[in-house]
Amino acid sequence: MGYAETLKALADPVRREILVMLKSGKMTAGEIGKPFNMTGATISYHLSQLKKADLVFETKYKNYIFYELNTSVLEEIMIWLSQFGGNDREPKK
Repeated sequence: MGYAETLKALADPVRREILVMLKSGKMTAGEIGKPFNMTGATISYHLSQLKKADLVFETKYKNYIFYELNTSVLEEIMIWLSQFGGNDREPKK
């Protein structure tokens, strides 16, 4: 997983909304797609981009595929981004 791939996936507002939805737990693609006015193929594309960036993973159970957050990747990104916040240095004079 590279930061470029992850940040590219996070740049899309639909993908960010999918991640927020998955905070509550595993969901199927059909459940994820309900609130959006998009085709199943479009939702599938967004899910594949999130999987490619390792932000979500899928598990299969019977005839269903469930998607869930990969929190370790999200934590790694948050740690990396945190280096840009705060005032750890003195301002330039």
